[in-house]
Amino acid sequence: MRIRPFDPRDTEPVVALWEACGLVRPWNDPRRDIARKLTVQPEMFLVGVDDADAVLASAMVGYDGHRGWVNYLAVAPSAQGEGLGRALMAEAERMLMERGCPKLNLQIRAGNERVMAFYRALGYAEDGAVSFGKRLIADA
Repeated sequence: MRIRPFDPRDTEPVVALWEACGLVRPWNDPRRDIARKLTVQPEMFLVGVDDADAVLASAMVGYDGHRGWVNYLAVAPSAQGEGLGRALMAEAERMLMERGCPKLNLQIRAGNERVMAFYRALGYAEDGAVSFGKRLIADA
């Protein structure tokens, strides 16, 4: 897998990837999420592609000056277990460290034990913080 910045031509393959991985929710329009990311640190929206440039994985990475974040980490179900997610996370960490980011945060849906185990294996741990959210702009 080769990791490169997202290109707008990747939109439909990335949306299909997110759908295959169960990341899409009715209240989040994935195309709008992509459009929004392309206005903020677009170079930190990563895709992993094969030799034919087909999208196998993705990660939206960001840094707000205080914490780094990873959203939409996804690996095609047929390629899971091959180290692609680990490679994307390593690249996200590298990019964030290059910017002086002291800590990386991410959110995992409650009950998603498989994903929690993946992140634990990478050295991540539960922070003991409760995540709150408030929708400012409705997508649906």
